[in-house]
Amino acid sequence: MAQFGFENDIHSILKLDMPITNAPMARWQRKASSSNTSALNGLSPGKSANVSLSSSKTPSKTPGKNKKQTPSKMGGDRFIPIRNGKQMDVASFLLTKENEQVDTNNTAGASENQKAWSMSLNGYNIEDAKILHLGGKPLNAPEGYQNNLKVLYSQATTPASVKKTRYISSTPDRILDAPDLRNDFYLNLLDWSSRNVLAVALHNSVYLWDATQGDITLLMKLEREEDYICSLSWTKEGSYLAIGTSDCKVQLWDVENQKRLRSMASHTARVGSLSWNDHILSSGSRSGHIHHHDVRMADHHIFTLTGHSQEVCGLKWSPDGRYLASGGNDNLVCVWPRVQEGSASNDSQLVRCWSEHQGAVKALAWCPWQSNILASGGGTSDRHIRIWNVNSGSCISSLDTQSQISSLVFAPNYKELVSAHGYAHNNVAIWKYPSLTKVAELNGHEDRVLNLTLSPDCSTVATIAGDETIRLWKSFEVDPVKKKAKERMVKSTSSVIHQSIR
Repeated sequence: MAQFGFENDIHSILKLDMPITNAPMARWQRKASSSNTSALNGLSPGKSANVSLSSSKTPSKTPGKNKKQTPSKMGGDRFIPIRNGKQMDVASFLLTKENEQVDTNNTAGASENQKAWSMSLNGYNIEDAKILHLGGKPLNAPEGYQNNLKVLYSQATTPASVKKTRYISSTPDRILDAPDLRNDFYLNLLDWSSRNVLAVALHNSVYLWDATQGDITLLMKLEREEDYICSLSWTKEGSYLAIGTSDCKVQLWDVENQKRLRSMASHTARVGSLSWNDHILSSGSRSGHIHHHDVRMADHHIFTLTGHSQEVCGLKWSPDGRYLASGGNDNLVCVWPRVQEGSASNDSQLVRCWSEHQGAVKALAWCPWQSNILASGGGTSDRHIRIWNVNSGSCISSLDTQSQISSLVFAPNYKELVSAHGYAHNNVAIWKYPSLTKVAELNGHEDRVLNLTLSPDCSTVATIAGDETIRLWKSFEVDPVKKKAKERMVKSTSSVIHQSIR
């Protein structure tokens, strides 16, 4: 029992429910007592007599020194909280209340009564009071005061720190005439080389426009008037141009010397699509066949792909050369593997074949920064852009553009997808990848847009339409600082295409 009595004594000492009598006086109590004492002394008669006597003596301080004193205003220092007596009583009550046991019985009714009493007595609910309250306003500056301090740091956004939005002009940077252009959806009549030369096919002639110098050159013209150019494709280095014709041939031209190197005949119908993969040139025909040509060999035709039943109007090798994508008038999108030399024709080598499109698939584009991503666009009956993952075979996303899609290209400067449209919009649209939210529309063509191609610096897109005009849209210019950094990283590459072409 003595042990329990000792523990009770210890608890009563540590509880601190009662004020400590032997403790030194608190600072706020000392200040309050000193202020009360000074007020009483100022009202006492003896003090007034002393003041009158002292005023008759010679002042001990220099005259004028005590005239200008710092004005004392109520409100206190802005860095020191106001601690009046009433607030300290509330704080003391809140601190001691924490040690009390809460009675769970009839808590709701008691709390309502306490709130009413607190509102009538204090003017506020004691439960919402704070132990330490920072009050008072800073002193106002005197009239005519000027602050010479400068702002060194501010969290507010300044105009220089606001991210600048990219401006996309709604008008073309340049318009070129394209007379006698063949208005055929299934043909590919425009291509831009890495040497900044734009090739365009006008009926049975091929013209070259040097985008750097502005010069126009007639490269070739077919002998028969009834024949016409069906497709164009530059090599990676921009030295040679492949031309597909309506008389079932594929011609190779040395652009610098304006000389035809060879004419390759293997197809049985017009050649409407071409694509290079180093020394392998792939060509798609109206017969539905795709031929691989090794331009280094005299016997150039090395492989045939027969996955399409109608005209092959879209053909694109992936940037890494692993896959060939083909689109046809049979609404199919096919993906083929890299060419294996010495192997025979075999349809089982088909990697992927998608039939989700409901219209002809001419528009194909590989993503430059994701080698396994392929974009395809359908014709008038489909009007959808579909993004495919070649590795998994799944359709990542699909978008209804409400218009015929004739061409697609990825713009790497801002990671966007550009689409050319025929009926009914006859315009060019820029989409953010991968969300496919529309960034801008480029209007101006008066007829359906047939093809589009990207400049070597990826800043300008060229479009050709049935209104017999070529329009250059400078929509993807990069910041000059980023452009210089990118140019330093680009290294010159050579290709086996420089080997002799027989």
